Amino acid sequence: MINVTELKFDAAGLIPAIIQDADTRVVLMQGYMNRESIAVTERSGKVCFFSRSRQRLWTKGEESGHFLFVKEMLADCDRDSLLVKVNPVGPTCHTGQDTCWGEKNEEADFLFYLQRYLQKRKEDSPEVSYTARLIGKGINKVAQKVGEEAVELVIEAKDNNEELFLNEAADLMYHYIVLLIAKGYGLEDVIGMLKGRHKE
Repeated sequence: MINVTELKFDAAGLIPAIIQDADTRVVLMQGYMNRESIAVTERSGKVCFFSRSRQRLWTKGEESGHFLFVKEMLADCDRDSLLVKVNPVGPTCHTGQDTCWGEKNEEADFLFYLQRYLQKRKEDSPEVSYTARLIGKGINKVAQKVGEEAVELVIEAKDNNEELFLNEAADLMYHYIVLLIAKGYGLEDVIGMLKGRHKE
């Protein structure tokens, strides 16, 4: 993951590590790492710090079970701090809060949260999940539903009923995301396409 020889450790052999949720991008905590804790982190896949108070290596969650599973580890441009992107298990702070700053670890962009939720629903039983049932009917049926919802949105756009218009817009957005999932794509792929077209 990280080329340790390029890192700039302080006089005590430590480097600050900022821990960020890989999905929500919320900053969870900050700790310190040394060469050995970085090696343990890379080997185990769980964030391991050097505890300055205990003067020993400390894997986050070794007592609580609230581990931080590493997705990616990056060094900043000056090579004197780390950004560790993780999937947390449970709250991160020892106080029981999501973050050490008392913030809720919530998705900043609800559409991406919804996309991940629908991807999980895809695997549910069709008897209990409309999403699984719709995708199970095949790509033609999913595409047809997107077309139907688009027509309904256009019809409501011609009137002045705000509630009905927004409800149809929400229905279209839901089915659009389901179509992307059924095709094996995601919102990030569409955003990438739009960025490629965008000219300042």
